[in-house]
Amino acid sequence: MIRSFTATVLVLLASSAFAQSAPPREGPISCAAPVAPDDTERSLKQRYGKDAVVQDLPGAEGERYKGIVLFPKARDRRIEIAFTDDKAGRASGLTLRDAGKASLWNVAGVTIGSSLADVQKANGKPFLVSGFEWDYGGFVTDWKGGALGRPLQGGCTVTIRFGGKTGAPRSLSGDGVKAASDGAALVKWAPVVTEIGVNFPDR
Repeated sequence: MIRSFTATVLVLLASSAFAQSAPPREGPISCAAPVAPDDTERSLKQRYGKDAVVQDLPGAEGERYKGIVLFPKARDRRIEIAFTDDKAGRASGLTLRDAGKASLWNVAGVTIGSSLADVQKANGKPFLVSGFEWDYGGFVTDWKGGALGRPLQGGCTVTIRFGGKTGAPRSLSGDGVKAASDGAALVKWAPVVTEIGVNFPDR
């Protein structure tokens, strides 16, 4: 009887320890989880196993780079991780992209598919978005002193990009254009968040 009870307790303790050490699969993203600044390709593979896969990822202006993708087969959990160098020595940040399904992750309450109003609420005030229909189009360029412009606890910063289901009107397109999140033209077009980046501080 005592042996049976002891064995049960040990199993429960082991299960609890495993649950605590298991990496998160959804929820809020911070500067420390599900990826930390000191993570490497090796540490991520050790922690996530088959859910961490090396892939070619899209960079700026059509370039490609090698990174790690967490949960590559789950469109609602997918996270792309970039590194500071080609040897995957240290993670430089992570990215959520629109994969055709609502993400189970969020950053400061913002997730893929969030509206202008959602992001403005999280920021606490209106912000500026760059013109659309070019390589760097749709990124927030100025948070106007709002909450999302300040580093998260741990020092990482957030970048957010918007996109629409249809092409942007000419008045909102092109390099040099800046549109206010509460401006009539942008509100009418109603873009949503298509990309979120969490960038780790330099060391």
